[in-house]
Amino acid sequence: MDKSVLREYVESIVTAVVLALIIITFIAQSFLVQGSSMEPGLHNGQRLLVEKLSYRFRPPKRGEIVVFRYPLDPRRKFIKRIIGIPGDEIFIKDRRVYLNGLPLEENYINGPTYGTYGPAIVPPDSYFVLGDNRNNSDDSRFPDVGFVPRKNIVGRALFVYWPVFQARVIRQPAIFAESN
Repeated sequence: MDKSVLREYVESIVTAVVLALIIITFIAQSFLVQGSSMEPGLHNGQRLLVEKLSYRFRPPKRGEIVVFRYPLDPRRKFIKRIIGIPGDEIFIKDRRVYLNGLPLEENYINGPTYGTYGPAIVPPDSYFVLGDNRNNSDDSRFPDVGFVPRKNIVGRALFVYWPVFQARVIRQPAIFAESN
């Protein structure tokens, strides 16, 4: 093999690796859903594209599904829906979530929300997150997760790409579009 051909191969590989690292670090990455905490919308074993760029220019919004680093072990990543943004009051009572004193109409969840929580005000630079499968979710209701600091948020779930027959864009529920 000619040295110039070998050099071209090496340059191509190095360029591809550098581009992949830039994309994974700053733009997007893959995420594997593990568990049933986001059912019925997201299922165990699905692979998602997580977009990381927009949160460099704007804060996360209510209703967005985000991937974040678990506070007790930052190597682990969780996926949940943002319910409360900084300054919001969250209260859970009688199987309902209340946001700033108003009950949320949550047609995207898997069953009612049991237990009580709050009232609590979401602190600055933090978010209140819940799994859509409220009876099987370790989320902001529990002290091990609590309010999620913005710095722990990796990105926004954008697209289900695997399995291919389940591929789709992940949309924000209409109830949140009005409140952001």
